[in-house]
Amino acid sequence: MIEPLKKDDTLLAEICATDPGRGFALWWLGQSGFLVKHAGGAFLLDPYLSDSLTKKYATTDKPHVRMTERAIDPARLDFLDWVSSSHNHTDHLDAETLLPLRAANPNLQMIIPEANRAFVADRLQCEPAWPLGLDAGERCTLGDVEIHAVPAAHEQIDRDEAGRCHYLGYVVRCGGQAIYHSGDTVRYDGMAERLRPFAVDVALLPINGRLPERRVSGNLWGHEAAQLAKEIGAGLVVPCHYDMFEFNTESPDEFVAECERLEQPYRVLRCGEAVVSF
Repeated sequence: MIEPLKKDDTLLAEICATDPGRGFALWWLGQSGFLVKHAGGAFLLDPYLSDSLTKKYATTDKPHVRMTERAIDPARLDFLDWVSSSHNHTDHLDAETLLPLRAANPNLQMIIPEANRAFVADRLQCEPAWPLGLDAGERCTLGDVEIHAVPAAHEQIDRDEAGRCHYLGYVVRCGGQAIYHSGDTVRYDGMAERLRPFAVDVALLPINGRLPERRVSGNLWGHEAAQLAKEIGAGLVVPCHYDMFEFNTESPDEFVAECERLEQPYRVLRCGEAVVSF
């Protein structure tokens, strides 16, 4: 089992003690989950902080054997303003993570794809009106944070009967900078052109790729994540969505090699490790 660089008391102490100045501090919490702290508050992007999938699939022919220890109990994160879900897959919409978070943060707001509202309300047993829904091309403001929704293709751009995207990425402006969290995605036509105007400072991109034998929707391969970051002009790219489940992971080596070939700035984090931008 991979041990996070920092976890539990040590991680929480670092988060609480970190002053991001005018920028932000960002911690990888495993899979596609990131905690961001900025001068105006803190938020979570697609957290998965439970063993719900390991338990669910334990006796099936597709066991989700955990590779990395949980970084922190979500019930201890009692200082959050909002949390996101980019789509309905459990590692991005986990009741065992989100219900303790909401209990610990009575004023917590949640950003979701509008197309998924009924599904989210059912999974979380919450008021259907509680989450704040967005569709691609829409934006909202929470405090001093601006959130823009962009399409994601997992593995294609899926829409509901009203034409709204089931899979989204989010560009979050905070601390005067832009963070792009792609959610689960592959490349699609016009993707780089859509993202380039946001002048992304940090791109958070999956690198686990796609293999039919996994029997799950796929994502960018490492070299594709590096190329996308370069094409959108990202100041820094951080890989994610690996080292969580044995059947659905890849080494970051391919990602690193392509970033270095392209001279694309990158940072490979350990679970529980931070990037600080002042």
